[in-house]
Amino acid sequence: METTQEPSVPPSPKEKGIKITVATVTWNAGDLIARTIHSVETQTYGRVEHLIIDGNSHDNTLEHVHHYQERNSRAAVRHEIVCISEPDHGLYDAMNKAIDMATGRYILFLNAGDTFHSPDTLSVIAHEAEASSVLPAVIYGDTHLVDGDGRFLRTRRLAPPEHLNWRSFRDGMLVCHQAFFARTDLARLFHYDLRYRFSADFDWCIRIMREAEREGLPLVNAHTVVADYLSEGMTTRHHKASLRERFRIMKHHYGLLTTLVQHAWFVVRSVTKK
Repeated sequence: METTQEPSVPPSPKEKGIKITVATVTWNAGDLIARTIHSVETQTYGRVEHLIIDGNSHDNTLEHVHHYQERNSRAAVRHEIVCISEPDHGLYDAMNKAIDMATGRYILFLNAGDTFHSPDTLSVIAHEAEASSVLPAVIYGDTHLVDGDGRFLRTRRLAPPEHLNWRSFRDGMLVCHQAFFARTDLARLFHYDLRYRFSADFDWCIRIMREAEREGLPLVNAHTVVADYLSEGMTTRHHKASLRERFRIMKHHYGLLTTLVQHAWFVVRSVTKK
């Protein structure tokens, strides 16, 4: 296992605030990782930990990471960068490693190729967390779809609701995974279920929101576009398998009858939206 880490730097008075962990899982992502690194690197918020969990890449992914760490050592706003590179058992296994390693109060998963929408995105999220009388279980926002060159394609068809709860996902994944900041202590209670190959994030978000309701913790809409994400992700490439998994997940959380009724509505909706 290769592990590289920038030395931890105590926050200056201007950098006081909650720490946010951004986790990026990579495997032979040399063609995509630079844009993701740049979007984290240019965040104006200082209390950022960037975990890069690499699956033992044999392309130039780690070269990009090493250059990133070198630049960070000279940056005006320094972040904590930790990279491990070792074999894993797939995407969600690597994401579970990130959950266990995270030291921030919140964790967000930003895939290789995906980017933050603007340089002040994490400042907005930190402000929302600190403005709440109770530290929210989840802070969420919107996402835009972009092409391989980062050009805007469209907004998501499913928009984040003003008031989110675990039942909201009966209508689909209304909040994109890349715009779902979960409190790290809650994330550690619910690792990604490795029985799901393509939709474990859907299940994970629901379980965290259910726990938030049990503990009486708020879910806060940041009213901002958090991320620009690639339209051709793993779920898109394995669309049918993902839908089958989502049916199983919805059946588990919402019951068979509700799931059948909702899927009938999905069919109607897909026809009427054409």
